[in-house]
Amino acid sequence: MRENRRLRRVRFRRWAAACTVTLLLGSLAGVASAEPTPDRAPATARAFDFDHGNAALEVVYPALQQQERTAISKDGSDITLIVDYGMLLETSWFDSIAPYHRSAVGIYSNLGRRPLAERTTRNKNTAILYTSYRIFNTRIPQAAKAWREMMVSVGLDPDDRRENTRTPAGIGNLAARRVLEARWHDGMNRYGDEGGRQRAPYADYTGYQPVNTAYELRDPSRWQPAVVTHDDGTFEIQKFVTPQMRLTTPFTYKDPTRFHVPPPVNSDYHHRRAYKRQADEILAASAGLNDYRKMAAEFFGDKFMALAEAPGNAVIQDAHLDVEGFVQFIATIEIALFDTTIAVWQQKAVYDSVRPFSAIRHLYGDTPVTAWGGPGKGTVHDITGNQWRSYLPVTNHPEYPSGSTAACYAYAQAARLFLGSDKVHIAIPRKAGSSVIEPGVTPAEDLTLTYENWTDFATTCGRTRVWAGVHFPSAVRAAADFGPQFGTRSYDFVQRHIHPETAVR
Repeated sequence: MRENRRLRRVRFRRWAAACTVTLLLGSLAGVASAEPTPDRAPATARAFDFDHGNAALEVVYPALQQQERTAISKDGSDITLIVDYGMLLETSWFDSIAPYHRSAVGIYSNLGRRPLAERTTRNKNTAILYTSYRIFNTRIPQAAKAWREMMVSVGLDPDDRRENTRTPAGIGNLAARRVLEARWHDGMNRYGDEGGRQRAPYADYTGYQPVNTAYELRDPSRWQPAVVTHDDGTFEIQKFVTPQMRLTTPFTYKDPTRFHVPPPVNSDYHHRRAYKRQADEILAASAGLNDYRKMAAEFFGDKFMALAEAPGNAVIQDAHLDVEGFVQFIATIEIALFDTTIAVWQQKAVYDSVRPFSAIRHLYGDTPVTAWGGPGKGTVHDITGNQWRSYLPVTNHPEYPSGSTAACYAYAQAARLFLGSDKVHIAIPRKAGSSVIEPGVTPAEDLTLTYENWTDFATTCGRTRVWAGVHFPSAVRAAADFGPQFGTRSYDFVQRHIHPETAVR
């Protein structure tokens, strides 16, 4: 129980830090505000340099860090929810600063062009900050008090709801509304009203039902929901998270069914030799876990950290993008991730493929296997197939193809196109004993996860899914071939909005 509590605490701390980047990354190069309104500001309002400061780090990050919970995935693993929240905010950023660019046109709004004298860092970042405030209040309303305090603490008026194309606050508010309206009924079911009747937000309306139950593997080729236990002794049975993602409106194509990955033939239990071989590959990877592989798996398993905070910080440090450049960069990344996930979810729904834990239990049952024995136990030889567990918790959707791998490859391709180079320096220090899965044990000594180019970043991301025991190698290979095209599509899409005058008609 102590392990589970610590796991949740650490995951939340990582979530709080990384969510700031996921939701606010576009403004990390320096955010200013509208003209301060001292009559609205509290006596304790701290000094903030609106022209040279960084509001994301100095204002928004502390406000977000103080929140205990939000509607976003608590453990950082539900990629569909993470990319959905990021998409709403980061397209709003793009649209809110487009009027201050020499040629850019918003994705969901054309708010005109402001005069050259108004194209200042102050005005661009003011629009970003007001857009963020409106998106937060719409999508994370339970933290409304914190968002209000965030604005007031630096002398801004949270009640300034003006929508116009003349002021940065008005542009920011208007851009946020236009994005929210455009995505209202896009298939994701954010408000629970898709499919003809009211449901919980993000609930499935497609009617998906797994072939297998959590307790009976009727078809060893198909996905089986796992039983997830909680600290208090209760448990829940997994459900396919947001299967409707495959029906959600993408940015860079119309129909995700046009994209295909090869069938997961090795996951067909009728091909017993291949089926067993890939299960044995997972067991071998499990038995071969070392400190580096464990910590790399944990890093890439945390989508906030792997797809927002760490690479984003590297770009901030290396590329020296200004606010405008970084907003354009993060919009490119987020659209790539969003469109990749839609297409991956389409393939997951088509194949509904078995996870390694189900296949290993089916093959080995009560027969001993050699594998990682659980937290702090290292590699053992007497654990049974039914007792085997993956190093990372298994996520709640079918296995094939790997969504994490596809996202990493899409991210890498979008980044190298936007930045004009494959080079990047991502360094993730990990203190001894800092593991979430094996706290106090792993790593035995301090280590640093280092990636010197986007190719290495994406390749390692894919490998960790096998090391962690949550994906078969074929799912990683398929995703590695599948993901990059969406990075290219996103880059081209955003560039057409930045330079519409040069776009091919």
